[in-house]
Amino acid sequence: RTHKPALRRYPHPQGRMRFRQGRLSDAGEDLIVHLLTRTLPCRHDVRITAGDDCAVTRIPSSKWDLLLTSDPAIAGVHFTSSLQPEMIGWKAACRVLSDIAAMGGEPLWMLFNIAAPQSMRLATLTRIYKGAAKAARLHDTAIVGGDLSQSRELQIHAFGVGRIPRGKAVLRSGASPGDIIYVTGSLGGSILGRHASFEPRIREGQFLRLWATSMMDLSDGLASDLPRLAAASGAGAIVNTAAIPISAAARRIRDGRTPLAHALEDGEDFELLFTVPEKRCIAFERAWKSAFHLPCARIGVITASPRSITYVDGSCDKHPSIFKGFAHFSKKRSYGNKF
Repeated sequence: RTHKPALRRYPHPQGRMRFRQGRLSDAGEDLIVHLLTRTLPCRHDVRITAGDDCAVTRIPSSKWDLLLTSDPAIAGVHFTSSLQPEMIGWKAACRVLSDIAAMGGEPLWMLFNIAAPQSMRLATLTRIYKGAAKAARLHDTAIVGGDLSQSRELQIHAFGVGRIPRGKAVLRSGASPGDIIYVTGSLGGSILGRHASFEPRIREGQFLRLWATSMMDLSDGLASDLPRLAAASGAGAIVNTAAIPISAAARRIRDGRTPLAHALEDGEDFELLFTVPEKRCIAFERAWKSAFHLPCARIGVITASPRSITYVDGSCDKHPSIFKGFAHFSKKRSYGNKF
């Protein structure tokens, strides 16, 4: 399967030039990634570069491919000062583990770079590492080093390496029209605690290597991440809002937004979003229920209309996408709960 970059084309060259000369907030996260990565150097042993949950590199004469990923956890962006240090470490490690899960991989090693204020207590830093080590140990992953420096605010930058059988990585770009869209677990309301206590879906991701045509983890909200998966596959999607599994936390929040809006926009659910060919769905759902207690919901279908995301409500009325998940730098979004 050949790779289709997740951010392939922007039709207005003058618009690209304007973005280059403007502020990051004028462009938004996806366009920034596109502009920064499109001319990066590559090598013959790189199978998948920027644009997926992990990069995939090939090891000559090996039955394995390597999965490479990194993720930051920054005070004020990904967590608040009130979060327990152990949970900060847990979240930093599990963000990387979730990326590897989204490719169907097995995590192996992690590195941690930490930048911290001089005023931070040593005991706090020790507790952060304790939380990261607990997450790594649960998934048979070694933390093999990193770096330490001072900074105005606490920043943790985790780098992860995993492996997957050669050629078996599940990409964002593999969905085809007619494929059925699924999500694991329930969505929304992560701000009430799950954003820092979630469990990466490692076993589930490995199981899905046998079934899924495309996959990614939900870090920025379904309303942001589904369009990315669809764009990577050169496709669109129709989503049945009545089928979206809304979490109990999303239903408890009283902030003027609906539970459905929370489920679509909040982000940091770290569940798996994936597609399965329609003709395999019955067998897949039977196999899933035999393997896992975790719910898995059928929420929509991939279409042949590139970048078109349509929501269908319980009465089968169609509505264009009005939901917007989290996106770094962007002015034009409805803010989800990023931490």
